Parts: sequence; structure tokens; C-alpha cells
Amino acid sequence: MPDVDRIRSQLALKAAEAACTRCPLYRNATQVVPGEGPARARIMLVGEQPGDREDIAGKPFVGPAGRILDQALEEAGLDRAKLFVTNAVKHFKFEPRGKRRLHKRPNAYEIDRCHYWFELERAIVKPKVIVAMGATAIRSVHGKPLTIAKARGRLLPLEDGGQMIATIHPSYLLRIRDDPGWRAQFKLFVRDLKLCKAA
Repeated sequence: MPDVDRIRSQLALKAAEAACTRCPLYRNATQVVPGEGPARARIMLVGEQPGDREDIAGKPFVGPAGRILDQALEEAGLDRAKLFVTNAVKHFKFEPRGKRRLHKRPNAYEIDRCHYWFELERAIVKPKVIVAMGATAIRSVHGKPLTIAKARGRLLPLEDGGQMIATIHPSYLLRIRDDPGWRAQFKLFVRDLKLCKAA
């Protein structure tokens, strides 16, 4: 268990996360994928977990979902370089399928064990608003399950004085990219991101 009193910087947190064995996910992942961004970012974006590309690169949101996120941030008028971007779960959970590694959703135990690291990130960054993207992120940020449909489209108060915006995960937009309603869903995602400006 890391010494919490000594973890006061992103560098110290990254080193402690790299040695994490709090749940079994570290065994098969290539590496931990810590959050990244300015030390005092006003806005924190939280996804579910790293994907295949993120696991290899060691950076959050650099794969296909990351490209959609970048596009949506641009349309929302938000500069990714000024945001802190992370995931609720820090190791890639997957199922081998031939040469491919297919994403597998983290379970409640894995989310809860990794919540420790998310809380340390939050204490270091001190964001004013957290955008929780997808059900796993919402559970980690809010502390309990909450449906996107119930929480979406508004700023929700958090116990520490911050605020949360609940929205879809950009990977959902990847899954429906051939759907005629894709553009409408993308615009709703951009609308949710724009709420950050009101916080």
C-alpha cells in the first residue's frame, strides 16, 4: 500500500499506480495508464478504462474513442491541453480473441479497488467540474450507480463542492457510427461538454 501522505504530485501518483496490485487487472495489462493534464486543471474528464491503444501507449484516450473525444472537445470550444484526462480504472481489462484483445467491462470490485487512485488524482488536481463519461465513470465519480438518462444534461453537485456532468462514453459513438442518428448523438455529447463552461 503506498504512503498516501507522500503522494502529493502527479509524478508520485504515477509511480505508485505503476506498482499497483489492488485488483488482478495489472497481471495481463501492458502497463498502468495514469491520468494526464495540468496539475490544477479546472475540468477533469473521466472515462471507463484504457483500451488496447491506451494500454500500449500508456496514455489515456489516444485510440479511436480518443479521436472522437478530441473532435467533440474542439466543437465544444474546449482545449484538451487544459483538461485533466483520466479513467475510473487504470488497467486495460480485455478478453483475447485470436490476435486481438477485446474490451471487457470492469466489474464493481475492480471499479471500487481503483477508486482509491481516482480519489488521489482528484485530491491533487482539485477540479471544479468532472465530466463522467459512461456508467463506470459515473459510478466512480458519484460513488454509486446512476443512469446516464437520469443525470444527463445538467450539473450535479458533489460532496466535496465540485460538480459532475454525466454523459456517454465516446466509444458509444464508435459503436453507432453507421447509424443515421449518429450526428444527433454526437451533438448531444458536444452539448454535454459545453456545460463545463457554465460551471
